[in-house]
Amino acid sequence: MTARRVARVLIDSPLPQLDRLFDYAIPDDLASDAVPGVRVRVPLRSAGRVVDGYLVEVGDPDTSDRPLSELDAVVSPVPVLTAGLYALARRAADRAAGSASDILRLAIPRRMVRAEKTWLAAEAPARPEVTEESGAWAREVLSAYPGLAEAVDAGERLAVDAPPSPTQLPDGAPVGSWAVLLAAAAVQTLASGRSAIVAMPDHRDRAQLEAVLAAHVPAEALVRDDAKRSGPERYAAFLRTLAAVPCIVIGNRSAVYAPAYELGLVALWDDGDPLLAEPLSPGVHARDAALLRQELDGGALMFAGHTRTTDVERLVAVGWVRDLPAARRRSPRVVLSATREGESRGARVPSSAFAAARAALESGPVLVQVARPGYAPVLVCAQCRHPARCAHCGGPLHAARPGAVPACSWCGRAATRWACTECSGTLLRMASSGSERTADELGRAFPGTRVIVADGDHPVQQVDARPALVVATRGAEPLAVGGYRAVILLDGDRMLLAEDLRIGESCLRWWSNAAALAAPGAPVHLVGVGGAVARALATWTHAAYARAELADRAPLRMPPTVRVAAVDGARPAVDAALAELRRSVPELDPEAVLGPLPRGEATRALVRFDYGLGPRVAESLRASVVSAAVKARRPAKGRPAGPANTLRVRVDVPDLDL
Repeated sequence: MTARRVARVLIDSPLPQLDRLFDYAIPDDLASDAVPGVRVRVPLRSAGRVVDGYLVEVGDPDTSDRPLSELDAVVSPVPVLTAGLYALARRAADRAAGSASDILRLAIPRRMVRAEKTWLAAEAPARPEVTEESGAWAREVLSAYPGLAEAVDAGERLAVDAPPSPTQLPDGAPVGSWAVLLAAAAVQTLASGRSAIVAMPDHRDRAQLEAVLAAHVPAEALVRDDAKRSGPERYAAFLRTLAAVPCIVIGNRSAVYAPAYELGLVALWDDGDPLLAEPLSPGVHARDAALLRQELDGGALMFAGHTRTTDVERLVAVGWVRDLPAARRRSPRVVLSATREGESRGARVPSSAFAAARAALESGPVLVQVARPGYAPVLVCAQCRHPARCAHCGGPLHAARPGAVPACSWCGRAATRWACTECSGTLLRMASSGSERTADELGRAFPGTRVIVADGDHPVQQVDARPALVVATRGAEPLAVGGYRAVILLDGDRMLLAEDLRIGESCLRWWSNAAALAAPGAPVHLVGVGGAVARALATWTHAAYARAELADRAPLRMPPTVRVAAVDGARPAVDAALAELRRSVPELDPEAVLGPLPRGEATRALVRFDYGLGPRVAESLRASVVSAAVKARRPAKGRPAGPANTLRVRVDVPDLDL
C-alpha cells in the first residue's frame, strides 16, 4: 500500500507565525483536484477553525509518524498560484521582512465564481499575431535609441530617458511620446512570441498607453490590470494571464506580479511617482518587485521616465542597470523667470512669464501649474502671520471661496469666531493661493479668455487646441491637442520648502512632466526658483542631478545609498528586536541604529544598513516579529496573557521622518 501524497499549503493569514508551508494529507476524494496552485480550505488545529490557503506543492510525507490533518476542500479547480508567482512572492516577502500571503493578496484578485465559470467554459485564447506593419512601426520608434531593440531582445536591464514632448495618434488624440516608446517595446516583445508587462502610476497614464497599443496589437492580447475595474473584470483579466499564450499586461503597481506567459519585458514608467510605492504590508515598491521579477524570470527590464530617480541612478552606478541614451537629445525650452528690477517681489507671475502667456494665447492653450487645489488652502493671522489653526483639533484653516467663513481642513468645522492664539487678532489673510484663486486672478488679468481648472475636484483629461488658460495642480495636468503653447510653473519655491528628503527629486519630476506637455519650441517658465534643481530642469540633465544627490547622501548614510528599516512598537519589543539584530548581524556599525525614540504612544527606531547585509537584517527583524506575535497569542485557560503584539517592521520606508 502506497502512502498518500502530502499537500504543502501556504495559509492566507496576516499572522506572521503562519508564514510557512504546512503539510496536509490529501483525502482520496480530492486527489484529482488537489494540484499545485489551487485555492484550498484547511483546518487550523490550534484555532479550531477552517481557513483559506494556496496549495503550493505536492510531495511525499516525511519519515516521522506524526499525524496530518486532511485538506477540507479544494475551493477552485483553477491553479491561480503558479510556481513563478510563488517564488516571486516568497523572494519579495523575504526581502521586505514580510509575509508571502500579503504579497499574494496584492497579486491575485479575489475569486469571482461567475467570471471563473465563464473563463473555464470559453475556448483557450489564440496566439496573438503582430502584423508586419506594426512590427516595422515598433522598430522605427525604437531606432531613436541606438541598440534599444537589440537590448530588449537580449533581456538587458535598461534606464531610458523618455522623449519630453507630446504627440498625436492618427485619430487626433494627444498622447505623450513616452507612451509611444513603451508601446513599441511591448509590441516588439509580443512579436517575438513573449509577454510584456508595463506598470505605471495611474489610470491617466494607462489610458495613453492603451490608446497607442490598440492600433498595433489584437484586442484579446491586451490585458488591463487596473484597480479601478470591477472585481469580476479584474479576476477575468488575471485568468487571461494564466493562459499559455503571450500577452501585454498594462496596469498599476500590482501588474508587476501578473503571471504572464514567457515574460520578455517588464517596464516601469515614472518610478519616482509615490503611487508606485505599495502602502500595504510589506510595502514592496513596484521597482523592487520588477527587479526581482526580472532576476527570476529573465527578460528585459526597462525604467523609463522624464526624470531619473536616485534609486535607478544608483543601479546604473553599480552597473546593474545600463543607461541607454537617445541618438538625438531632445529637451523643452526652459526659461528661469524671476522678478525684474522695478517689479514687486510679491508678484506671483513675473513680467517675462506674463508676456509669454499673452503671446502664446494667440495660438493655443497655456498651462499654469500650481502647488495646491482650492481657493485659499492656507490662512494666517493678518497681524503676526501666525498660521491659523482650528480651535477644536488644531488643523489648518482654509477658505473655499472669496468671503467664505474659514473652515478646518481636518475636521471641517467652521471657524466663525476665530482669534489668533499668539496676538488675539481676528483678521485673516491668505498665505498661499490655490488653483481656484489662481484661476480668478488670471481670469481678471486675461479678460475674455477661457479659464479651465484641473485638480482633484475638477478632473480634466484633455483640452482642445483653442486658446485657454489651464490652471492645474501638479500631476493633474490635462493633455492638450498639439501641446501647450506655453507652460508657467508657479509656486516652485513653496514646493521646495516641504520637509521631505526627496523633495528636490519630486519637484524636478513634477516640473519635468509638465514641461513635457509643451509643444516643440514652446517656452516653459519656472518662476522664482534657482539652485541645482532649477539648473537641472533648464539644462535637462536629470541623471547628473541624481548623481549629485547620491554623492551628497552617501556621507550622511541616507537612502538610497543605504537601505533603511523602521521598527515600531512597544519599547521592550523594539529593544529586544534591536538587541537580537546586533547579535545576528555584528557587521552593523555603531551608528546604524537611530533611536529608539517615542512616537506617539509607541516607539520607533530606524536601522540603516548596506545592501549586502539586507537578507540577514530582514531575516533577523522578521524573526523578532514572529517571536513577538507568538508571545502575544491568546493563552490557554488559566495562564497569564503575554505582552501585546505591537512590533511592526517596514523595510525600505518610502518617506523618512527623521
